[in-house]
Amino acid sequence: MPLRWKIAGLAAATACLVAVVVGVLVHLWTAHDIRARAERDAFNSVYAAMDVHRRTGTLVDGAELDPAALPTALRHPSDGDRHTVYDGRVEGNLGPSFWAAQRTGDPGSPVLAVRVNMSPELNTLRRLDVTMAVASLVALAAATPLAVYGAGLLGRRLRWVSETAGRISAGDLDARTGPTKGRDEVADIAATVDLMADSLGRRLRSERRFTADVAHELRTPVGGLLAAADLLPPGETEDLLRARVRDLRGLVEDLLEISRLDAGAELPVHARVPLGAVVSDAVTRTGLDTEVDIVDVRSGEAVQTVETDPRRLERIVGNLVVNAHRHGGAPVRVTVEGRTVVVRDHGPGFSRDLLRDGPRRFHTGAAERGSGHGLGLTIALGQARLLGAELLLDNAPDGGAVATLHLPA
Repeated sequence: MPLRWKIAGLAAATACLVAVVVGVLVHLWTAHDIRARAERDAFNSVYAAMDVHRRTGTLVDGAELDPAALPTALRHPSDGDRHTVYDGRVEGNLGPSFWAAQRTGDPGSPVLAVRVNMSPELNTLRRLDVTMAVASLVALAAATPLAVYGAGLLGRRLRWVSETAGRISAGDLDARTGPTKGRDEVADIAATVDLMADSLGRRLRSERRFTADVAHELRTPVGGLLAAADLLPPGETEDLLRARVRDLRGLVEDLLEISRLDAGAELPVHARVPLGAVVSDAVTRTGLDTEVDIVDVRSGEAVQTVETDPRRLERIVGNLVVNAHRHGGAPVRVTVEGRTVVVRDHGPGFSRDLLRDGPRRFHTGAAERGSGHGLGLTIALGQARLLGAELLLDNAPDGGAVATLHLPA
């Protein structure tokens, strides 16, 4: 349930609770007041009627002598004082009532009684209850849309902050919530998200600058090492040194490629190419024993033509195949179907951290996936993003890592 409806429901429930509590309190207070006034009126009426009866012998104000409906408690009072009793009987429009009585003389003399009918006041109380219920419903009907509108404003502000945080999480380091209205908690959250994005952007830019600087600084000495290796006499030492220098040069080139991708300096050069042929050539250039299966689900043709940058596509496929052999296990299979390329190995699979956070440079994810500098998947993801493709990393149910590349139409 959206937050706006939760807030509106809470506001409606609170309004209902307030209306019920107020209605009950008003009903109880009014009912008590009606009984108190009826008892007081009966008590005073007996006093006035008794005074007239003693002076003139007549009955006024509805007074009666020993009426048949007089409650038993007032028929035989033990003294000559005035007494009142509540009578809850209802006879047509008569009742409930309050009786007040006083003996007119000696213990054997009749009892003068006055009855005060509370039926009109109780009918007024019932009308008051109905009026309060209707007024509460009207107020609730008017307040609920206002609560929904107010909650919608809050929900939109929170949704904007959430969307901005999602864009930052997806890699858009320039996303900001900007200034927000008010000085409430939502504004504090928005400001905190912006501060977090600023801090994260500074850290990432510093990391990218460091990577680019290191790569550029190492490029010249590595070139010198290669030239020096060519001057060594042929032999095992020369071969070992040349292999290590080639590895170092590959690392430097990877760092330079990542720095260019980070800086947005790379631009794809699109061309219409047969996807199966490009993938096969990329696998062949790795020099690794890899199965290639090309399937076209539309017409059974041998290849599927796509518009993409073939050099970058080869780079992606080559990195995925090398990563599968280096950190996974044989057999490694590459499947081309439609616009999708799947690279699968049968090793321990990707680690949970890598699947959750994505590949990180200089971090291989798990010790059991072998050693490496962790740049292969980082470059593959960067190049896929540049091509507008989607690269998904997952583990197969029966074991092994699965990398799936979806090329755009």
